[in-house]
Formats: sequence, structure tokens, C-alpha cells
Amino acid sequence: MTLQQEIIQALGVQPQIDPQQEIRRSVDFLKAYLSRYPFLKSLVLGLSGGQDSTLTGTLCQMAIRELREETGDNSYQFIAVRLPYGVQADEQDCQDAINFIQPDRVLTVNIKAAVLASEQTLKDAGITLSDFVRGNEKARERMKAQYSIAGMTHGVVVGTDHAAEAVTGFFTKYGDGGTDINPIFRLNKRQGKQLLQSLGCPEHLYIKAPTADLEDDRPSLPDEAALGVTYAQIDDYLEGKTLDNAVSQIIESWYIKTEHKRRPPITVFDDFWK
Repeated sequence: MTLQQEIIQALGVQPQIDPQQEIRRSVDFLKAYLSRYPFLKSLVLGLSGGQDSTLTGTLCQMAIRELREETGDNSYQFIAVRLPYGVQADEQDCQDAINFIQPDRVLTVNIKAAVLASEQTLKDAGITLSDFVRGNEKARERMKAQYSIAGMTHGVVVGTDHAAEAVTGFFTKYGDGGTDINPIFRLNKRQGKQLLQSLGCPEHLYIKAPTADLEDDRPSLPDEAALGVTYAQIDDYLEGKTLDNAVSQIIESWYIKTEHKRRPPITVFDDFWK
């Protein structure tokens, strides 16, 4: 088995999908998880206004709506959380996503003061953060806020991790990578677009250039610029297509060096460290 085949198998990517079947699969997955644990009553998701959170948020709202109808329990709710750092450049996209999803509840937590306070506390201890590490601080503050909300609403934190993100490890460890449940894991970027198209999502929310937007020195830096490959190339790789060797090597290099992000903490019983 080639490394490409191993990666495809590990991430569960299919070369072709039926969007309606995958929508149903994700919605049923979320419903089954909540149904198994009756004390859980909410799904909590950070909403950025990009493709991944718009898709995940839509699936969450569908699952919650169906659960209420099927059980008669109106305490189930989907909570979309806006988590800007100061003023977000694409705020209108966030509002458009909210209008499309129609979440049960929308909360806004501006993380800027918390991030600056944390940065100053570290500086007082002799550690000055680089712009890149401050970006990770933002991601972790966002996840911390979501877990606080989930803790107070009997909820679970929903992640937006998908195969094209997982293969490159393009997420912050214990930041946006720290979640309870990931309903779109297995899909690549192209397939996520297909689901949104099938759901009738406004086109501008899924054709916009993806960006983590974590760095102050490079605001709205496109993911593809940071990765050195395009999502179309990553999707082709995950669908088993043959790419230029240099492109495949970049993708595989990201996969190998970010392996620690896709694993739980290493113990003495794990052979990963040997």
C-alpha cells in the first residue's frame, strides 16, 4: 500500500459521493450521539462565515430541529458562537451564514481582551509571543470559550475538521482541533462544497478563499498560500488521483510532520515515540 492509499484509508475519503446521502449521514450521526447521552441538550459551534463552519452549522441545526420534532423535547438547541478578535474583516459573511443557517441561538464572544491579557501575562513571565504563536493563542481562546458555553448548556463542542484539513494538520492543536465531535470528517473541500450546493447555500460563502486569519502581520492569509498547495490538489490527492510528484511530496510532508495533531497524547504504551 502506498502512503497515499494509507492516508486515504485513514481519513475515510471516498473518490465520489452522493451529497444527499452524506448530509443524512452527518445529521443522523449528530442525532445518534445526543440521543445516546440524554443529559446532552446542545450543540455548540464557532461560526466564522467560511465554508466549513457554514456547512457544519447547517447540519447541526438540521439535527437539532429533527430531534425536537421526533422527541418532543424542546430543550434541544443549536448554539452558534461568533468569536471575533476585535472587528472581523468578513463580518458580513458571518451574518450571511447566520441568516442561512437560522441557529436557535447566537452568542458573540469577542476574544481580543482575553488574548491580549494572556499575552501580557506571558510577557510578564519573560515570554514574548511571536505573531504566529499569538495566532494559536487566538484559536485556543476561541475553543476555551466554546467549552465554557457547552459546560453551561449541557452541550458538546462541534468541530469543522475535514479530510483536506486533517491531511495537512492545518489546525491549532487544542484550538480548533480540540472538539468533541466532527460531523464532516471524511469529506474533502470539494465535497463540502457539493453538500452546501445541495443545501441551497449562498454561493459566496463557499467559493471565497479559505483563511484561518490568525496572524496580525499577514491578515486574511489564504490557506493555500500558507500550505504551498491548492485545495484542488489536496482534494485530487485524497480522491486517489495521480499528481505531480512535487505536489504529492508537499502534501505527504505536511501529513507526516503533523501526525502528532491527529493523535491523543502519547504515553509509554504508544509506539509513536520510538
